[in-house]
Amino acid sequence: MARAVIVFAKAPAVGQVKTRLCPPLSPTEAAELASCFLFDSVARACALPQVQVCLAFTPAESEPRLRELLPFPLHYFPQRGGSLGEREANAFADVFAAGFAEVLLIGSDIPTLPRLHLQQAFEYLDTPENDVVIGASKDGGYYLIAMRMLHLALFEDIHWSTSSVFAETLAQARQARLRVAQVPAWYDVDEHADLYKLIEELTPPESAAYAPQTRAALVRLGLV
Repeated sequence: MARAVIVFAKAPAVGQVKTRLCPPLSPTEAAELASCFLFDSVARACALPQVQVCLAFTPAESEPRLRELLPFPLHYFPQRGGSLGEREANAFADVFAAGFAEVLLIGSDIPTLPRLHLQQAFEYLDTPENDVVIGASKDGGYYLIAMRMLHLALFEDIHWSTSSVFAETLAQARQARLRVAQVPAWYDVDEHADLYKLIEELTPPESAAYAPQTRAALVRLGLV
């Protein structure tokens, strides 16, 4: 069965990414970390067997920069739409149109996400009783959503970028009579508390195997 992982990404331009981490980081440091988050997130997805990884990126002109940053066999396509929901729905539509049967979408700021969570999501998706798989993030959103066909209801009437996104998505699924399986919650690195959690997680030297680029950047910045 043809499987794909969509990594939803914003090009790591200085002053345009991870601005809520400034301070304590400078805009340049935040962009450096964002680059490493993206690299490690993509690398983890690419380690899955028999899965095509796709990069849904913004802004549209950033593809050459992203190709330089990411030495992986990715399919690239620009995000389309106004709201986050429209862009996610269109990303699913584009990948399904390319012939994939199971599609999983993740963010690019989850550098230490266990690969087991991704594997479990596909296992749940293989079960006919599950229509949708979702992974909650600690801020009330979700870091992962997967399906075998596009369910537009999951991207409508959602207050995006708020702490109610996950709950509202589940409510939309119930209303559409979709059966939902959940993988364990994880955290996006968006706020100061997330950064400190990341630093704690990557301080032990053996943790470098989880997110090597991110840990190296934290070492360079004197945070580990």
